[in-house]
Amino acid sequence: MKIKVLEKTSNELKIEVEGEGHTLCNVLQKVLLEDDTIEMAGYHIQHPLIGNPIIYVHTKGERKPEATVLEAAKKIRSQCKEFRRSFEKALKEWQGK
Repeated sequence: MKIKVLEKTSNELKIEVEGEGHTLCNVLQKVLLEDDTIEMAGYHIQHPLIGNPIIYVHTKGERKPEATVLEAAKKIRSQCKEFRRSFEKALKEWQGK
């Protein structure tokens, strides 16, 4: 995954994420919007087959936007681990029937 910073100010960040699509961007946007220090978070993809997503984050000025993205990525990773544990448990329970 290649990420390119397109714009950055004290409370705004715009990045391009090469090779990703709606799956990652939608989850990232959802987690970012759960943060009270975020004023706006979103993304767009110019063309679904050949475009790279552009992610935009605007904070209320209390925190740096890059810190919010890093924290969101950690939260997503934790959620994935939790899903994996729950899924493995459900499979074991199902196999035990």
